[in-house]
Amino acid sequence: MKKKIKPVIFIIALIILFGLIYAGQLAFERFSYTKERVDLNEYYGLTDPTQAVLILNDKLMEEKAGYYNDRYYLDYDLVQTDISNRFYYGADDGILIYTGPNAIYTATVGENTITSSAGDSEDLGFPASLLEGDKLYVSVDYLKKFASMKYESFADEGPARIRIYTAAAGESQNGTLKKDIAIRKLGGRKSEVVTEAPAGTVTVIEEMEEWSRVISSNGHIGYVENKHIKDIAPVVVSVDDGEGKVALGEYTSMSLGSKVNMGFHPIGGIQGNETVSGILAQAKSLNVISPTWFSLDGNEGNISSYATHDYVTAAHAAGVQVWAAVDNFNNPNGCDTEAVVSHAASRANLIANLMAQQAEFGFDGINVDFELIDESYSRSYLEFLRELSVACRQNQIVLSVDDYVPMDFNDHYDLTEQGIVCDYVIIMGYDEHYSGSSEAGSVASIGYVESGIQKALEQVPAEKLVNSVPFYTRLWTTSGGELSSKAFHMDGVANVISEKGIELKWDENTCQYYGEATAENGDFYQIWNEDARSLEAKLNVMQSAGIAGVAEWALGFETADVWDVIAEYMSK
Repeated sequence: MKKKIKPVIFIIALIILFGLIYAGQLAFERFSYTKERVDLNEYYGLTDPTQAVLILNDKLMEEKAGYYNDRYYLDYDLVQTDISNRFYYGADDGILIYTGPNAIYTATVGENTITSSAGDSEDLGFPASLLEGDKLYVSVDYLKKFASMKYESFADEGPARIRIYTAAAGESQNGTLKKDIAIRKLGGRKSEVVTEAPAGTVTVIEEMEEWSRVISSNGHIGYVENKHIKDIAPVVVSVDDGEGKVALGEYTSMSLGSKVNMGFHPIGGIQGNETVSGILAQAKSLNVISPTWFSLDGNEGNISSYATHDYVTAAHAAGVQVWAAVDNFNNPNGCDTEAVVSHAASRANLIANLMAQQAEFGFDGINVDFELIDESYSRSYLEFLRELSVACRQNQIVLSVDDYVPMDFNDHYDLTEQGIVCDYVIIMGYDEHYSGSSEAGSVASIGYVESGIQKALEQVPAEKLVNSVPFYTRLWTTSGGELSSKAFHMDGVANVISEKGIELKWDENTCQYYGEATAENGDFYQIWNEDARSLEAKLNVMQSAGIAGVAEWALGFETADVWDVIAEYMSK
């Protein structure tokens, strides 16, 4: 009997043993860490040996860096949005430009040399930029000479990788790996291995319950268990190490040292200059006058000019500065603004012509009034302003620029950049409703003015922002279901109001006198009138906002009483 029991016990023991072994294998498979590795090119989405992994401010970018001759390059569009918008690619000229406060630095695409407008040159030993098809790539080492940034690169232990920090980085969350450890594609023991991360510092970019996504010190991104990371804490990222930087200097600005009261003076021809004495006699507290002297003439950077010595002499005798206006719409010969601002030669010629006029006539500043700038060449327009600002800074003259009230559709004018490179930014706080508007309305209601100033202040420092007010209004006529309007100067609209039989009443919503009337033939008239009281309301908004001052469009359109309320504003 005992002999029969022993085999049974043995068999049961074997079954238990095999069961334990199997259970152990299951447990091992469940709780062990896989050693399978990812295909790094596939993991990082690389399809070409000229591509490199790009980590920008602790973010793995979908865009790839270029990797040519052991150097790293970035797509120009990414440079514009994420590094610095001061790098300008002149596609028609085949050049890459960086414009600083005091000089213009130019590098021909595909070549190694940088030249500055000050006459210096430097051989980089590598191309500052390269064209791949129709895409421009800019060398990271070239970028670093001008932009606030630093980088680390890694060319071993996988595909080429570059890790960049810019001034926008702020803080990183850094921790310490206790030992060398595998980082994985995803959080989990069975997720494939990306690489072995060395012990030491890691950057934690996503923290979960048991796993965290990290950037290792050897430039890889993956997941590691939290138990292997200690001492996670924020670290301020410093990017300005000064190494290899071009000495750009600081953006300095000229200021009147008091509120600006600037009147635009439409000249219309050389004889128009003769009206300046009468204008100055009436305009109390005016300290800047901007005659419409210069217009683009053709596409080569030439200008027409109505400037005279007598005008400047008369203004200076009255204690008034002259900021001569240059526009892109008054010359009868016409021009293509895009062609002018998109070529280095025509920009340089335009700037040289303006500086020659200033040297000849001795005016104190330049006012740029370029309208209808399309987004397609807005970068070229901004480059023109940067380059003009260099010349104005060197010649110690004021640079102001006119802009529409900021809206989403015109944000390509980039008031932020204008507020850095220009001395004053003037928003044209009118044309809320304009010729061709689909509805009748105010030229400049109080809400429109207030909103425009507040939006502009989000981009431009208060000490550089000037709001321009209208010395005109519009009479709206609805006839046969068709809407039309006509502009009238403040000093001439009273006759029209009387003629049409319009009775005016103060409207608190617009802070203007509103009136309407119906003619015998059924024509319906509406007007939101500008006068001293409506301007006073606007000036009160400007005073509360603490901006740099007021401008007026245009001298000669006004009634005499407006100067009393403007003088009161200037005295505050």
